[in-house]
Amino acid sequence: YSDDKTEQLIGETTAVHYQIELACETCHTSAFGGEEVLQNACLNCHAEELDMVNDSHPKSKFTDPRNADLLEIIDARYCVSCHREHHKDKTLAMGLTLPADYCYHCHQTIGEERESHKDLPFDGCASAGCHNFHDNRALYEGFLLRHADEPVFKAIARIPARTGEQRYRDRHPEVTALTAQDADFSGFAGELSDTVIHQWVASAHGRNGVTCKDCHGATAENGERVGDNFGDNAGEWIEKPDHNQCRSCHQQQVKGFVEGKHGMRLAEAVSLPLQAITPREAELPFKEDALDITHGCVACHGAHDFNTQTAAVEACLGCHADEHSLAFKDSPHFTLWQRELAGELPEHSGVSCATCHMHREVQGKNGDKVFVVHNQNLTLRPNEKMIRPVCMNCHGLAFSINALADENLVRNNFKGRPKEHIPSIDMAIERDKQ
Repeated sequence: YSDDKTEQLIGETTAVHYQIELACETCHTSAFGGEEVLQNACLNCHAEELDMVNDSHPKSKFTDPRNADLLEIIDARYCVSCHREHHKDKTLAMGLTLPADYCYHCHQTIGEERESHKDLPFDGCASAGCHNFHDNRALYEGFLLRHADEPVFKAIARIPARTGEQRYRDRHPEVTALTAQDADFSGFAGELSDTVIHQWVASAHGRNGVTCKDCHGATAENGERVGDNFGDNAGEWIEKPDHNQCRSCHQQQVKGFVEGKHGMRLAEAVSLPLQAITPREAELPFKEDALDITHGCVACHGAHDFNTQTAAVEACLGCHADEHSLAFKDSPHFTLWQRELAGELPEHSGVSCATCHMHREVQGKNGDKVFVVHNQNLTLRPNEKMIRPVCMNCHGLAFSINALADENLVRNNFKGRPKEHIPSIDMAIERDKQ
């Protein structure tokens, strides 16, 4: 018997799911299950995101008896009606396995109802700035009208400041910064270097009373700390702490990490205990000297210095070798990032890789909880999902829509102005006049 199920695959999985294609039971939870079983598997991973984006086409829309006739062609109650796996040769953008003009089946009279849509092709409905099947938070008419007159650059162009460290100190006023003499590594069998101790003392952990055993000590399976100073596991030393150790303090960040491309193999929804992915196993271009780096928290943040500035740019460019990534250091965004680090611009006004791909989310009644979203998938497919949480921190809506629609501009990492013009705002204004 072998755990390797490669030969059993009926076809390659899409770029979205290839990481977990050998964990068959993640989706096929029952050997005799049909559409309902697969639907539950889809929602097990994606229901929260669909709810968060106010799904434009929820299942309830298609269980309405008045729309029963529409289901005869496309049964949109089920994810797999549009997103079939193991048919990679037929898979289009966003994992779609239907012809791109599928909107026709429900909206064939739209040209008669709206003059602006007359003679428009149905395979262009999902073009940037027009419509997305699930997430239209930045594209619906009311939003387009409210932000129609925004300039290219906003007067105050900054991302929200993270509040995690300050909120921790507010809750724990007794915490004081630690020194090298406070390093508690009694369970470590080797010898700790001065470099490691210096990195730790200068880090956010050292500043906030987090010592060696807080990370290298044993944790329960749920990520909770096991007692004080190891509790029942006294003396046990975890040589290389993984994301579960980090989870005991950084639940929100680890949750996003395992939902994103870097950590999805480690998610609880994945049926088999797969190893974290390395760039060698990925499908994008990566640098040769980074192919065997295992994706985990310390791969980007470092093992002891936890430098968020390094994680925001250098960690990304240390692995990624696609056109968009390689063009970053020649972009206006990188210039802003350098100027912020040099103290020439206000804090949080520079633009790093993480600024766009790991945006900051504001929570709390008073907006006093700001954390970095570690699930980069949330703003990648389709890229219009970046408009509200990312682009509009600095840019107006029209510029954002046009820029994301310009493929050349995306490739050169937004060096220049968009040459594309998406007429969605124009259409909304004209319809409002009528």
